[in-house]
Amino acid sequence: MNTPETHIRPQPERWFTRGILGIGLANLFSDWGHEAATSLLPALLALVGAPAIALGIIEGVADGLSSFAKLAGGYIANRPAWRKPVAAGGYIIVGLTTFAYSMAQSWPFILVLRAAGWLGRGAKSPSRDALLADAVPQSQLGRAFGFERAMDTVGAVAGPLTALLLVSLANIRTALEWTIVPGLLASISFLWLVPQGKSAIKHQAFGFVHSLRQLPASFRRFLVGVFANGLGDFAPTLLILRASQMLTPQYGVARAATLAVALYTLHNIVFAVISYPAGALADRLGKRGLLAVAYALAAVMCIGFIFAPPTLAWLAILFALAGIHIGVQQGVEKSAAAELLASEIRGTGFGMLATVNGIGDFASSIIVGALWTTVAPAAGFLYGAIFSLAGAVLIYFWR
Repeated sequence: MNTPETHIRPQPERWFTRGILGIGLANLFSDWGHEAATSLLPALLALVGAPAIALGIIEGVADGLSSFAKLAGGYIANRPAWRKPVAAGGYIIVGLTTFAYSMAQSWPFILVLRAAGWLGRGAKSPSRDALLADAVPQSQLGRAFGFERAMDTVGAVAGPLTALLLVSLANIRTALEWTIVPGLLASISFLWLVPQGKSAIKHQAFGFVHSLRQLPASFRRFLVGVFANGLGDFAPTLLILRASQMLTPQYGVARAATLAVALYTLHNIVFAVISYPAGALADRLGKRGLLAVAYALAAVMCIGFIFAPPTLAWLAILFALAGIHIGVQQGVEKSAAAELLASEIRGTGFGMLATVNGIGDFASSIIVGALWTTVAPAAGFLYGAIFSLAGAVLIYFWR
């Protein structure tokens, strides 16, 4: 009697690892805290008697510092042994500076806290992304980054809602003091669950300039498409402003402002829901094609704000499109970048990706705001549509 051969079936590759869970929870709790504080920032500035321009200065300085911190953080993340300490330190800094808003008595102090927090947030991003890419097989990168973005956005939805509840029950400073709780939970989740990373082995540590030169030509072309989209990807606060303007004749100023915030909440919910399915779909169908579709949807959304009637139903559709765009973009961009980058330069690559996105977003918001003010809102949205469509063409055809 012949003994049948024993066939060993390959085990399916797992993407939901301990490291992925730890990064997801850390992002959820961190965003929960700092988004709660961000939603209260205008009210806090009013409480300390700051002028209106203070908010613009604070956000501009923080965003600018964060973009360059991501570039430096990318260089640091090329050293695997530094990834977990740097990322953990970033979560701790964000949590502590957010809590410290509760003690602020002047807007320059808030500026210092916001700048320090965003420096930590920017510096940790490439290390966190490199650790996440290390934690899963390459065939599962889309799912992993999609899950990470979804957890991040759940925190972004919960933060403002929690802030509103706490302010209604107590006051602004009490709500800001509460942010230490999710801040600590973020740090604990990361330190406890996330391993050092499978790439934590000795390898040649390139200098900063040399690391930039090592980025492959395919990745540099990819960045051109990302940057083109970024030049049209303006801040979502402008969508809130436009929705409020469009709804005011029908609902009045106060009611229109409330509905505009509700529409932004819808945007964030769609963002959270779409992130993981988009990543999983990208693993199956290809990342560049799906990314091009997301960029094109942003162009459709911009055109919609020019021609759509000023009804709540139409605006809900447009905010949902914006949520789909950002939900696909943020996760799929990172997973596509990870595929193009060797492990030893992955940190620099993620830093460059974040910096290019940050510069594009910063420039687009200024340009759209200027066109809005000097010409008409439609001019700003047309500008956004043109560059979003250009990004879709470049990301798909120029490889």
